[in-house]
Amino acid sequence: MSRRRRQQGRAVNGILLLDKPRGLTSNAALQRVKGLFSAAKAGHTGSLDPLATGMLPICLGEATKLSGFLLDADKHYQASIRLGVTTTTADAEGEVLERRDTTMVTRALVDTVIAEFTGNIEQVPPMYSALKQSGQPLYKLARQGIEVARRPRRVTIHELQIVSLDGERLEIDVRCSKGTYIRTLAEDIGARLGCGAHITALRRLGVGHFDVRRMVTLAQLETLAAPTADGSEAMDALLLGPDQAVKHWPAIRLDDDVAGYLKQGQTVQVSKAPAQGWVRVYTAPALFLGIGHILDDGRLAPKRLLRSH
Repeated sequence: MSRRRRQQGRAVNGILLLDKPRGLTSNAALQRVKGLFSAAKAGHTGSLDPLATGMLPICLGEATKLSGFLLDADKHYQASIRLGVTTTTADAEGEVLERRDTTMVTRALVDTVIAEFTGNIEQVPPMYSALKQSGQPLYKLARQGIEVARRPRRVTIHELQIVSLDGERLEIDVRCSKGTYIRTLAEDIGARLGCGAHITALRRLGVGHFDVRRMVTLAQLETLAAPTADGSEAMDALLLGPDQAVKHWPAIRLDDDVAGYLKQGQTVQVSKAPAQGWVRVYTAPALFLGIGHILDDGRLAPKRLLRSH
């Protein structure tokens, strides 16, 4: 009978806000971070295109249990758009499909069109995306010259602002819901303007409530992890606690006895429980146990508990 293989690496737990560099896939960035931390377990919270830079939250250790909640978070982007040119991938890495005149594009026209894309809109996911059809990523089909029908998806553009418009160059700032494709947004704006468009640069500045000032570059990590440095402690200090993934939820604190029952998977009664919904759960003074859900009768049900560390 085969034995489960032990995970190799340190039991390091937390969330790193990586400033992903251009040209690196999200998975490649994840593996670099995992290796630099010598972490036993790691996962990212939603892909950024290789073209894109910026915030890629990476969960290490027990924090991976909460990564799904970051997938659902709103996002903040800044994008550079080239008007008048469409490409196969809707970004600068694709082949040029068409070039069109942009002399009719005025600031007044862009203002009008931008307003049409604010609020709830529908997007057709691009073929060059990681969405799967019959278990096959769409981008793999696209590389074979195969295009399949995709259902429109509803997304929300909370804010869409023009940063600058200079001839054929349009810069926008976007705050949006999960699942929004900024490449598709740029392509759709270009189509509505009548000239076509594609993304030339994309930077993610925010995921949920996370502060852009807490982002860390690979270069910073590599300096701390250099053989001449004893950087594991300094690197670990860059991590946010796992509970920061759900910082916006109400918090409940349990005494040790009640917490013991919860750890065994039992539903427990709590005093002064918030209204029905998701909560962060702690023991005194501030040990994060994981997340739970308040039921209709006010009891707390465990949903995703972390191992003590």
